[in-house]
This record gives sequence, C-alpha cells and structure tokens, in this order.
Amino acid sequence: MHIEELREIVRLLKDEGLSEITVSEGDSTITVRQTIGHPSPIAAATPAVTAPAAPPPPDGLTIEAPLVGTFFRRATPEDAPFVELGQTVRVGDTVGIIEAMKVMNEIKAEKAGRVRAVLAEDGAPVEYGQALFVLDPL
Repeated sequence: MHIEELREIVRLLKDEGLSEITVSEGDSTITVRQTIGHPSPIAAATPAVTAPAAPPPPDGLTIEAPLVGTFFRRATPEDAPFVELGQTVRVGDTVGIIEAMKVMNEIKAEKAGRVRAVLAEDGAPVEYGQALFVLDPL
C-alpha cells in the first residue's frame, strides 16, 4: 500500500467520523483506528494480517519488484515471455510487467546476466522488493 492510499484512508476516517476502518488488498489487510485524544490516526495504524515471509532468493543477482501489483512475464497472453531461463539480459532489457492501478509498468534489468531462475508466476500478485528473477552475473 502506498503512502497516498494510506493518507486517503485516514481522510475518509476523519471525514466520515469513523473510529476504525479496515482495508484489504490482496493478501494484505490494514486497520486504522482513531482514538480520542490522539491527533493522528496514522500513529494508531497497525497491520491486522501480515503476509507470510517469502523464502530468501537463491544466490546471484536479483531483479526485484519496484512496486506492488500483478506481475506478468509477457505483454499479452499470446506473446512469448520477455525472458526465458538461460537467456542473457542486458541493462535496460524489459524482463516483465507489473500492473498497478490499471497502469502497466515495464520492469527493466538494472544488471546484466543470464536468467538462472524465475521466482514470480505469470499473473501472480507481487510485493514491493519481492525477488522476481535471479541472474548469474556475466
């Protein structure tokens, strides 16, 4: 969840005179409470459910998700994946797409290497910082 979304939830809480609001998005849930005497409900925000910890990625260079959204390995269902196992990628090559709020964001390789592992499934939700690919350095 982005900070602007959290701010919007806090505004809704104040504007509607609510004492508590819970919002779920994918596997994440956040509850924001407003208590009398506390000027900012943000200070009372606590995660209601935490996502299970992902296993650490294998050794090597990783390409991580720069935002939360839905990961796609290909531009359309009919297209071939942007990268395959064993393929060499250069800096700037598109390796996938993350859809967030109806916007398609290209994920580009920041390092050159050979794709050793694809860690995210096509069409799966991903979290910020989640490892998507593992590369062997060139």
